[in-house]
Amino acid sequence: MSRILITGASRGIGRVIAEELAAKGQEVIATARDASMLADLPAAARLQLDVTDESSVSAAVAAAGPIDALVSNAGATVRAPMETVPVAEVQRLFDLNTFGALRVAQAVLPGMRARGTGKLIFISSIQGRIAIPLIGPYAASKWALEAIAETLAIEAAHFGISVHLLEPGAVSSGGTERAKVFLDDGNPYRPLLDQMQGFRSDPVTVQEVAGAVASAVEDIHPPLRIPVGAPATSLLAARKAAPEDVPFLAGPLDW
Repeated sequence: MSRILITGASRGIGRVIAEELAAKGQEVIATARDASMLADLPAAARLQLDVTDESSVSAAVAAAGPIDALVSNAGATVRAPMETVPVAEVQRLFDLNTFGALRVAQAVLPGMRARGTGKLIFISSIQGRIAIPLIGPYAASKWALEAIAETLAIEAAHFGISVHLLEPGAVSSGGTERAKVFLDDGNPYRPLLDQMQGFRSDPVTVQEVAGAVASAVEDIHPPLRIPVGAPATSLLAARKAAPEDVPFLAGPLDW
């Protein structure tokens, strides 16, 4: 049994990950900005943790005790073209998706180093490897997260700590529906949105993502990057095979 801290466990992917790991007999430390939303989760502990707040991260990790694995899940997205997205929104995304993940990793790493073992599991996305129109700010935050995680994989391996990136495509978690949209009818990129509606692949379920996380926790040597679902696997393979000198888009756009 491993003691696993999960960020963003109040809903969506994080909640189902917590349920899946608890069902498999793992000791779950569920965290969220609003700890009251964790009350019905089958967890050993339910803690308040805001990944954008250094003091909140420090307090939660101290209260959690020894951590065998971190599942860094907290995140958000927006829908906007790069030309017109408010820079403040891009900063908000990076603070949550990228710097927030780093804050929590930095907080748990000293204990893992001292024990000579641990796993850092980051919920990334295919958009950590490719860029999709109108979701560029989110992709940018995930590309940066991938660089952080890959660097940690090299640096922390000496101390017995492994690092893993889960890369699903679209997930039926409700995150897209909750996303802020900066694309009114007067925006010059508004016609592109209609083209993109048919471009979205069938989403994988939150249960599929949770199952992939459980496998990463249980496997002795899981890979650094783990595509989740057939669409992610095929799209990332196509991106790897595509030339690097032109933007990659797996499908035509005519707008």
